[in-house]
Amino acid sequence: MTENKGREYCLIVEGAYLTEGEAEHALRDPFIEDWVEQNGGFKIHNMNDIQVTPGVTLGSLGVVMLDDRVFEIASVDAEHPLTEHKAKGVAEALRRQDMFDEINFQPRDEEVRIHPRDDEVGFEPGEPDS
Repeated sequence: MTENKGREYCLIVEGAYLTEGEAEHALRDPFIEDWVEQNGGFKIHNMNDIQVTPGVTLGSLGVVMLDDRVFEIASVDAEHPLTEHKAKGVAEALRRQDMFDEINFQPRDEEVRIHPRDDEVGFEPGEPDS
């Protein structure tokens, strides 16, 4: 258990979103709607008040597109990275919101393997691929 202490985690999610902006809205909208229902209004500074899971605020999460329909969600606050426990909590909160088709978490330093791009295939463009 101590081997994971200090490791930063992220979530890898898949959904029917074409841009980072769309995926970011999918991440934020349900939490903002809940906030408005409970508090009667929303201002941008409330992003750091909305708890996704204990210890993780909505404003501390960022979205980066990795591939078509595949996004990484991670902490944008270097002082408060997602631990394994926090990543599990965020994943569970996102599953309850049902805005993404697939939700997984992993150490952030692991390479994300999706589909090989043309530049990852073992031949140069224009060369025969025997």
